[in-house]
Amino acid sequence: MNYCSHCGHTVRFAIPDGDDRPRYLCDACGAIHYQNPRIIAGTLPVAGKQVLLCRRAIAPRLGYWTLPAGFMENGETVEQAALRETREEACAVVESPSLYTMISLTHINQVYMIFRGTLQGGYAAGPESLDVELFDEADIPWDALAFPTIERTLRHFFDDRRRDRFELHSSEIGEKERERYFGSA
Repeated sequence: MNYCSHCGHTVRFAIPDGDDRPRYLCDACGAIHYQNPRIIAGTLPVAGKQVLLCRRAIAPRLGYWTLPAGFMENGETVEQAALRETREEACAVVESPSLYTMISLTHINQVYMIFRGTLQGGYAAGPESLDVELFDEADIPWDALAFPTIERTLRHFFDDRRRDRFELHSSEIGEKERERYFGSA
């Protein structure tokens, strides 16, 4: 950031008084420009013993499989964002959503929040999906999943289903695990 979005003056990167980390500061108007993580909200749609996955029609990871998810918008709850993304990417409706995985990716400033719920009715590829399919556990394209967050969520789901006990899973994915998907930077 070079200029203040409030007044247009140049900013400096420094630790404000009473704070513990550097921020962009505008000495002209006094604005402190905070940068916060992005929230990715989505669903794990379940239909009987199958889960619904979308094959991405956009970068990053074009052609890879994912759960329907995307960036939360201002003015919506996390659950509303998850259900909206499911409608947009899979033309699908999920009922009885409950928060299932919350995964922090501090190295890229993202938090994934995935809700498990029951798929209601049909589904089809939305504009950001090449294809949408229901998969049994044995048929999951593990080597073609788009993101480590998706793999982790699916592994939790199938493990929990075997135990017949579903709980909230909160974790972090670090740079090393991310490198398995994207290579080193």
